[in-house]
Amino acid sequence: MSALAQSTVEHLAAPAVPALIQSVDWLAIAPPVIAAVTALAVLVTDLFLPERRKPLLGRLSVAGLAAAALMLLPLLDGDRATFCLTGSTRACSYTADRFTVVIQFLVLGGALLAALLSVTAVKDDRRRVPAGEFWFLLLSSAAGAALLPASRDLATLIVALEVASLPAFALVGIRHGEARSAEAALKFFLSSVTATAVSLMGVSFVYAATGTLHLTEIARRLPQTDGQLHTLVQTGVVLTLIGFAFKTAAVPFHFWVPETYVGAPLPVAAYLSVVGKAVGFSGLILVTVIAFPSYAGIWGPALAVLAALTMTAGNAGALRQSATRAYSAVRLLAWSSVGQAGYLLVPIAAAGYTGGGEKAIGSTVAYALMYAAVNLGAFAVAALVGRTKGLNRISDYRGLYATNPVTAVLLAFFLLCLAGLPPGVIGLFAKVTVFSAAVDAGLGWLAVLMAVNVVIALYYYLRWTSLLFRAPEGEPVRHRVPAPLTVALALTGAVGVVLSGAPELVLRFASTTLF
Repeated sequence: MSALAQSTVEHLAAPAVPALIQSVDWLAIAPPVIAAVTALAVLVTDLFLPERRKPLLGRLSVAGLAAAALMLLPLLDGDRATFCLTGSTRACSYTADRFTVVIQFLVLGGALLAALLSVTAVKDDRRRVPAGEFWFLLLSSAAGAALLPASRDLATLIVALEVASLPAFALVGIRHGEARSAEAALKFFLSSVTATAVSLMGVSFVYAATGTLHLTEIARRLPQTDGQLHTLVQTGVVLTLIGFAFKTAAVPFHFWVPETYVGAPLPVAAYLSVVGKAVGFSGLILVTVIAFPSYAGIWGPALAVLAALTMTAGNAGALRQSATRAYSAVRLLAWSSVGQAGYLLVPIAAAGYTGGGEKAIGSTVAYALMYAAVNLGAFAVAALVGRTKGLNRISDYRGLYATNPVTAVLLAFFLLCLAGLPPGVIGLFAKVTVFSAAVDAGLGWLAVLMAVNVVIALYYYLRWTSLLFRAPEGEPVRHRVPAPLTVALALTGAVGVVLSGAPELVLRFASTTLF
């Protein structure tokens, strides 16, 4: 037999190479796919719509986000996975478990509420904000944000992070001819790109040491890495976390937040404050708890220090806001979001000390759900006042109760939830769960510092709340509430009230979401 024939026979006799990819589970990937398809539909439809019919794009976008959120209901039954490797070990790139579904609900619900706020904002500012581009960018970012919590390999995780982030840069600077908006977008872009580059270097180090990108495989192989690679792995872990720390607005990666929120359209600022944070925190949870549990001795203390610095810097920045300064209301909400990020970091840091971390991560998810609802509600009121008071100062809210009593009561309720005071019981309950996670992990010093920061935050939240019920200065301005803003306020208010009546539902739901 010739050498060629013998080689052919041996090749045919060799066992077949196993398929690398399984069939696609379309139901599992439906939420991000629907958001992405709606984005493309909006972009194409915009080409054929006359200017007077552009508001249809907003309705189509809201409908698409609502449909994507509804597709989460069939996923509540159990875990689903797709894009999996087959062979001796089964690792998947996309997993729709309970954690994924809850974070996708938060992301798509937050994007839906931001879209409701945007319907009015785009209509009011239609000369400077192109409707087609705006809705395409918002939906594209929401699709990336919905993909991220389901990602179970570092490549998909980074891609999802950038798909969520890149359209956000454009949304911040979308107003034509406004220097402040362009400057904010540039700062946001440059700082985010730097953080992403650092994070990609960390991913390359981890891949070099383990030979895999799948999170579960990384967790299995990291303890087995050669001692000579120990420094490389440690560096990779730290650098990978930096990119996600930036997305969470953790100190010292927080400096872009106030200028970006002020320069962006208010609905975009609301979107970044909730959906942007959900993206950062879900990514941080995945890489720490799933991929790097064996290095908890590194990321646990690091996140504890970041949490302490972040909550302190955020509350100090909010405390310094003058009521008469231009855009002080938006700046206060921006610094407040930095402080709240510090609280959200506490349970993740605690997970590094307790091992399993399911209860601790459940506290972060519960706090994030509370924060998303009430913070979007506060931004909805800010968007309403901003329609008549362009500078959006805290002093512009003086006497709001005299002209818009329902709106004033809702804003007071949202601020009290953020402060953790009754009747905002859900805010108090969320802070207690975070505080408990720190104590259970033996982080007494962090729990004490958190308590001090909560007391500091009471001052600026209550100062703003008291202005709402004072006698107005000058001629009162009555704010007409458009229908989309009314829906957004009603939804956020209803969620806040229901959860304050039964706060244990949030923790019970969040604590059953993990992996």
